[in-house]
Amino acid sequence: MGAALGYASGLAALRNRGTPMVSLRNLLSLGAALGYASGLAALRNRGTPMVSLRNLLSLGAALGYASGLAALRNRGTPMVSLRNLLSLGAALGIACLVLSASAVVAAERDTYPARPVRILVPQSPGGTTDLTARLIAPHLSERLGQSVIVDNRPGAGSLLGTELAAKAAPDGYTLLVIGPSFTVMPSLHKNVPFDPVKDFAPITTLSQYPNVLLVHASLPVHDVKELIAYAKAKPGELNYASGGAGTGTHLGAELFKTTAGVDIVHVPYKGGGPALNALMSGQVQIYFAALPSTTTLLKAGKVKPLGVTSAKRATAAPELPTLAESGLPGFEQITWNGMLAPARTPRPIVERLQRETQAVIRLSSSRERFAAQGADIGGLDADAFAAMIRREVAQWARVIKQANIRGDT
Repeated sequence: MGAALGYASGLAALRNRGTPMVSLRNLLSLGAALGYASGLAALRNRGTPMVSLRNLLSLGAALGYASGLAALRNRGTPMVSLRNLLSLGAALGIACLVLSASAVVAAERDTYPARPVRILVPQSPGGTTDLTARLIAPHLSERLGQSVIVDNRPGAGSLLGTELAAKAAPDGYTLLVIGPSFTVMPSLHKNVPFDPVKDFAPITTLSQYPNVLLVHASLPVHDVKELIAYAKAKPGELNYASGGAGTGTHLGAELFKTTAGVDIVHVPYKGGGPALNALMSGQVQIYFAALPSTTTLLKAGKVKPLGVTSAKRATAAPELPTLAESGLPGFEQITWNGMLAPARTPRPIVERLQRETQAVIRLSSSRERFAAQGADIGGLDADAFAAMIRREVAQWARVIKQANIRGDT
């Protein structure tokens, strides 16, 4: 626009006896500034452009102005055609924007973080996810050279805090530490205000532990294959407990039902503690319990463990086989905690956070703290974590649909 105005202004001198219709100074303040302003807006005030406003205005608009004035000496023929002039101006503007954006990314990579980093935890203090975030925060602060603050934002089954993270600026200063409900919520609730795949940039997994398949001590089975055979011989007669509809203990059992092809009946309780008590008292015969909650019971022999739901044997109970190696190939369900950033966070920042966070969880003190909770460290890189999220979203959508599970049941 600026170049075209300059071009027209110069040509007007042919009719005005050498007096351009727009002065050079005013012309430089008009259309060319529009392109510059657009470039600055794209940078979102996060960097310094490589071409100054003064120099940029001099490139396109002044060329057009000079080209038009040259017609005075060349009998009406401008020294640069309008078409070529506009192309040149557009190319200069695009080049400036690309170079400026590249400079911003480089600056972010070199200076991040320049202020405190906030970790959102969408649950109340004291839970597993909160404890995990608080375990890594001080060490991450040391490695980043900035304060790392844990900010609990519970509500609506983790929806509120997760939505807040999804809508935060993608600059690396707001992160999210979340658990496996992250991949369940879109299928369990209506009108979820975020997409776990599209609205986040995964960084790394922090910790993980499996559920353990427990049966009442009186049940005449000793391994997973015997349980499947027994359940098939008595369809609808065995009951399984859960800590509530849509919880990991519920979904794990439903995944077992569909994978093994057995008919067992769901009995929901208000939390894992009551569900475990129901198993020990014989009110139900089966329960997929979180491994950390069963360590004391396993040692006391009050329940009969048949296997773990992870793809590999658990460090906290290496004697227990996986369900996958016990006749259900491919079976996997883990409880995990992971760190994510808002989508479109610059890749160099994601890679820096991945590198520093993985170093933190691999510290001997971190390993010991996680082991005391019955958990293994995570450590998946950003791409592997993203693939796991996509896989779980699809898996739980299928299980929830087949079992007709609703968030309000």
